Amino acid sequence: MHGVKLFTGAAVSVLLLSLAGPMPALADTIESALVRAYQNNPQLNAQRAQVRSTDENVPQALSGYRPKVSLTANGGYQYQDLQSGVGSNSIHGTTVPRSAGITASQTLYNGNQTANRTRAAESQVSGAREALRSLDQSVLLQGATTYMDYLRDAATLEVQRSNVRVLEQTLKQTRDRFNVGEVTRTDVAQSEAQLAAGKTQALTAEANLTTTRANFRRIIGNEPTNLAPGSPVDRFLPSTLASAVELSLVEHPNVTAAMYGIDVNFLQVKVAEGALLPTVTIQASATQSNEQSLIQLRSFNASAIAQVSVPIYQGGGEYSLIRQSKENLAQQRLNLETTRDQTRATVVQWWGSLQAGKAQVQSAQAQVAASEIALNGVREEAKAGQRTTLDVLNAQQALVNARVALVTAQHDRVVASYNVLAAVGRLSPQVLGLATTVYDPSVHYHQVRDSWAGVRTPDGR
Repeated sequence: MHGVKLFTGAAVSVLLLSLAGPMPALADTIESALVRAYQNNPQLNAQRAQVRSTDENVPQALSGYRPKVSLTANGGYQYQDLQSGVGSNSIHGTTVPRSAGITASQTLYNGNQTANRTRAAESQVSGAREALRSLDQSVLLQGATTYMDYLRDAATLEVQRSNVRVLEQTLKQTRDRFNVGEVTRTDVAQSEAQLAAGKTQALTAEANLTTTRANFRRIIGNEPTNLAPGSPVDRFLPSTLASAVELSLVEHPNVTAAMYGIDVNFLQVKVAEGALLPTVTIQASATQSNEQSLIQLRSFNASAIAQVSVPIYQGGGEYSLIRQSKENLAQQRLNLETTRDQTRATVVQWWGSLQAGKAQVQSAQAQVAASEIALNGVREEAKAGQRTTLDVLNAQQALVNARVALVTAQHDRVVASYNVLAAVGRLSPQVLGLATTVYDPSVHYHQVRDSWAGVRTPDGR
């Protein structure tokens, strides 16, 4: 049984604190798992495409600064019968009228609507990038959590399987003692019942591990194999709760995205107000016409016209739109306060969980050590007739429970540290030092921002 106990202890120690000594060369680490999740997660890649789509709002807004040019042409067949007056000769015949013209128009002033639309589009791009950063954090947090979930459930399964082996040996010894009259049928039944319960716990642990393996495949992208222990990320965290809260209110992507949302809504108010201001445009055109009639063989017209349009009253819709935009702005400001309150509460919650997790690991380790001593003592006392078989079984179950509690505490300790890092807004490949190319949304933005024409995307589609 001593060998079984050592095996169970090794299963527990697989989880946490890979702080002393290198890992095996072929072990899959939590960092490499996070790299795969960051690179291949379909939800994250879809959000990156959404950011690229939002980038196009800027050139669409900038198009208001650019001229609009159109080319027209027509041609056909025409019959005319003309008579200039009473008694005059009539003229009749067929012509092939045709013309071609070009028109260019340029808006010189529209109440700064184009400028405000451009600034709003740029704020939308910034907000979309913060939404992407928020999803980056969510995917990395899911990856770290499912990695630790698998380690926890795998270690729990080993603990339960080891417990079953111990209980099988205990049942065999109890039956041998019953055959020689040292114990009663009740002792045998108690051993059998405890073994059946242990097998149930092992089957439950196996089912949990199967579910966790599926989640690992869904989030990380591969089947878990030879996982190395995970370790907390305390080294990246602020030193105090107050500094963590202060940092989260500045850097968390949900907070910064809400700030950009205020900018967008403020500029929408300005755009709506611009509809009340004059609009100044200039239009130039040139037209070449041929055979428009029997007496007009060719003509050429060119013009350049400036136009000022001053809105007086347009049914009141523009005023309603201004009021609506102001209410949207007020709502977004309140949403920012809500987001800050939620962010602050999340930081406090996970900071408390992290501190509790550190203490729980120490308590669980002490519980395991004491339970091992207690089990050995009960076994020796049972040999001397001072303890019953039930006492031994209870002590064994107490040790199993302590080991499972240690596994869970180690898991919670690591996961809590990742949650605190996410809560302050710093769970990113750059901070974690992941060996991966970081996706830079500004590359696509600069590729399309000043594009005047073309339907192909920068990646060739």
